[in-house]
Amino acid sequence: MPRSDFERLLLQAVDEGLASLGNSSKQAIYFHLDRNFNIKKEQIPEKIEAFSGAIERIFGDGANFLEIAIMKQLYEKVGGILEWNKSARLGFAEYVSATKRTFQEKRRTRTMETAIECEETRIEV
Repeated sequence: MPRSDFERLLLQAVDEGLASLGNSSKQAIYFHLDRNFNIKKEQIPEKIEAFSGAIERIFGDGANFLEIAIMKQLYEKVGGILEWNKSARLGFAEYVSATKRTFQEKRRTRTMETAIECEETRIEV
């Protein structure tokens, strides 16, 4: 199944966030996720809650630092867009879902604006 743009960005963000621990550690984590939690690297976007739970089981309280590193990477990759109720406390999976919704909404808006501009240009000619 082809990956959406957001899923590709999420996988890159996860990869870069895990790489902050070092390449060997990153590879060990992917192996551990696959072997012990049945989560292959390419399945992370579909299993984001299971991924978050696995990271929390592997790292305990230290998982927060890794999730924050991943969220920072994701935020940069989607162009710094995220709209949510600032008073709401989001867990990792909720943050990813909120970012995905905002990313898709911004994408639709840009597509519609581009279509309108093209239509206006065609009318003027």
